[in-house]
Amino acid sequence: MEISLKLSDFFCPNESCGNHGKKGLGNIVLLDTYGKDQRKLLKCKTCNVRFSERHSTFFFGLHTKESKIKEVISYLLEGMSFREAAIASDLDKDTVQRIWKRFLNSCEESVDSLLREFNIKLEDLIILLHNRIKKKTR
Repeated sequence: MEISLKLSDFFCPNESCGNHGKKGLGNIVLLDTYGKDQRKLLKCKTCNVRFSERHSTFFFGLHTKESKIKEVISYLLEGMSFREAAIASDLDKDTVQRIWKRFLNSCEESVDSLLREFNIKLEDLIILLHNRIKKKTR
């Protein structure tokens, strides 16, 4: 079963394009598929730049299936060592470490971006989340 691709969720990654970063304009079209997993190759009709459906995502550049990557991250979040997660997911330990490093960097970038956007200090966010969790457990 193939998951349909919602083209309105994508934007042109070309910073010099007039439609860079703007979703739902109808300028992104499906051009082709590529690779063993038949990834979608998309194209911006405005500037003719081609890019992968995984561009600007956590998964871009990783050759492991998304389901396997999510499995590895779950194992590591549960407290497994890199070696244990590698054995459980049938991957090389170095691959597991690369996935984890990418995951941590992605989390850090996301948090940093949100903190800058909303002009919040990390300490204030932690206190806010702690108070919210305390409210839910009452």
